[in-house]
Amino acid sequence: MYRLVRDPRTKDARANFAPVEPEPVEVKTVALREAAGATVDSDDANWRPLTGADTRRRDLSPLDQRRMQELAAYQWESNRLTNRLIELPVAFMFGEGVTVTVEDPEAQSWLDDFWVDPINRLDLNLEKHARELSLFGEQCWPVFVDELSGRVHLGKVDPAAIIGVVTDPENIAVPIGIVVQKESGRKKVYRVIYDGEDADLFGVGARKLRAGMTAGDCFYWRVNDLSNGRRGRSDILSAIDHADVYEQLLYGEAERAVVLRTIFWDVTLKNATPDEVAEKARSIQPPGPRDVRVHNENETWSIETPTLNAADASESLRVVRNHVLGGGTIPEHWFGGGGDVNLATASSMGEPTYKVFSQRQRLWKAILEALAKFVIRQRLLAISSELLGLAGTPPYQPVVIFPELTARDTSKYTTALQQAVVAGTQGVAGGVMSEETAVKLIALVAGQLGLEIDPVEELKAARADAARRSEADIYRDPHGLTGEQLPPVSETVAMG
Repeated sequence: MYRLVRDPRTKDARANFAPVEPEPVEVKTVALREAAGATVDSDDANWRPLTGADTRRRDLSPLDQRRMQELAAYQWESNRLTNRLIELPVAFMFGEGVTVTVEDPEAQSWLDDFWVDPINRLDLNLEKHARELSLFGEQCWPVFVDELSGRVHLGKVDPAAIIGVVTDPENIAVPIGIVVQKESGRKKVYRVIYDGEDADLFGVGARKLRAGMTAGDCFYWRVNDLSNGRRGRSDILSAIDHADVYEQLLYGEAERAVVLRTIFWDVTLKNATPDEVAEKARSIQPPGPRDVRVHNENETWSIETPTLNAADASESLRVVRNHVLGGGTIPEHWFGGGGDVNLATASSMGEPTYKVFSQRQRLWKAILEALAKFVIRQRLLAISSELLGLAGTPPYQPVVIFPELTARDTSKYTTALQQAVVAGTQGVAGGVMSEETAVKLIALVAGQLGLEIDPVEELKAARADAARRSEADIYRDPHGLTGEQLPPVSETVAMG
């Protein structure tokens, strides 16, 4: 017999138990009877204690991952509330288009061809890619490269077909391969694309694993993930249940409204026999509009309506709706609920939303720039492997430009810029501020208007302009004499 004396999670399991002498036990014979009855809830077997879960697990199970994706797609299609959580960020980020530029003209033509390629059509499909990344939490894009021309075509793997993500054995935060199961049941493994050579990026273990991934290369992106997790999660995962509650409340209110509009006629007959009541029931007709009803004092007609004694559910609907919208950082008035909102509070309430949208926008900037670098790299490689080194030089570095998320209120920034210029000028004149600091102050406010100023370069340019203006103010005689060389006025008149 052994007794537990230490935490069983120590390395040496044998040290966790110590032998003890067994105590004498009196044995009694007891008749056993099977318990009758049922558990309180029929799904008790589906619950597990939180403390009993494996805390090292950071991903949903493959079945739960697929179920999440199915529910997210269904909610996006059928529920207007969750639909807005997906569509609003996409509209703000891509509603006015995206531009990818590079300094080298030839490289720019490569990117333009890739962008509007009949297979890629990123001008049309980019919004779909962004929507599906938000919905499913991950995207896998296989690439197909023409070895002769270097042209790149993008494919797409249904996230439901992804059954596993292989990570670097020495760095779990780096996915190196995507395991995909086809409808036929056959599995294949794609190699995740990185900007660089495997020998420079990965250790021996990762290189061996990637050497066996023969399905091809792919881009893999995920959101709402953890560093020690492998899969992404939907943006609306935590909102699905509450959005469904909101939908049920709405349907309940619609049904209640229909019931409240239901009326019926109640006819009371005084001193009538059962046969007379039955005869009246067979012959009576509800009166129509503008009908005339005639009866004596023994017959009473009245209209009855249902009294459900149900409280106004608008506040309950608002609480649930704001809970869902708040989780997505969407203000209430963006979903048709005005509340106690005026122009000033509406402007301030939108700022956190724009921050969240900007965060996702930066992710897509990184995604598109990585994609553009790959396109340029493949084109250079198709021309000559010796040109591959150019891919890392500034003329071949792509830049993705997004439009402003929202129109700026330039009036207040214009006023602030004017005040900054006056304050800087007075500070320099009063000897309490350097010229460089004054320009930095002006540049800080100008940045809010979208004008980026380098204070050092701007100060040099301003001094050069001042020197040119000073030189232009010096009088120059048509005969080539400067102001310092001018003869006396009398001689000047004689010369004229």
